[in-house]
Amino acid sequence: MDKGKETLVLEEQDIFLRLMDREDTDHIIRWRNTDFVYRNFIYQKPFTREGHENWIREMIGTGRAVQFIICRKDREEPVGSVYLRDIDRTHHKAEYGIFIGEKDAQGKGFGTQAARLMIRYAFENLGLHKLMLRVLAENLPAIKSYEHAGFVREAYLKDEVFLEGRYKDVIYMAVINNEND
Repeated sequence: MDKGKETLVLEEQDIFLRLMDREDTDHIIRWRNTDFVYRNFIYQKPFTREGHENWIREMIGTGRAVQFIICRKDREEPVGSVYLRDIDRTHHKAEYGIFIGEKDAQGKGFGTQAARLMIRYAFENLGLHKLMLRVLAENLPAIKSYEHAGFVREAYLKDEVFLEGRYKDVIYMAVINNEND
């Protein structure tokens, strides 16, 4: 995303979301490589500048993904990122993802607020019918946050991924837009 392109800001009680741009790259790389973020992702390879540039070019640039930066209102500083990926305009669905990259911003409800904003954005702005996500079954704080935002569990997959030397279970969750039915 380049400056001067689209300026879109979504607001909740304690946070606002603004579209990610290239100037956010250093934050995103640092956040994604932080242990407390990294260990909760299914994709656990080191996150690089080249990988992020590819993401911007191949996903954001083609409209297959949209990414926002989560900012605290009280300090107006970035604390994480939220995104929709694999946006499928034929079947009107996408995959949801989020990470809170600043340790002092965790557990404050920012993730739940960001999820609510992204659900509204996906349904109202993009016209999507369904958002889904994958979460490690052991990540109980994330599951609780997703549920508070409106996601429901759809599937429990035993031994779905092999991480940190052992198999781990994955939960699929989703939220459906019933307004268009």
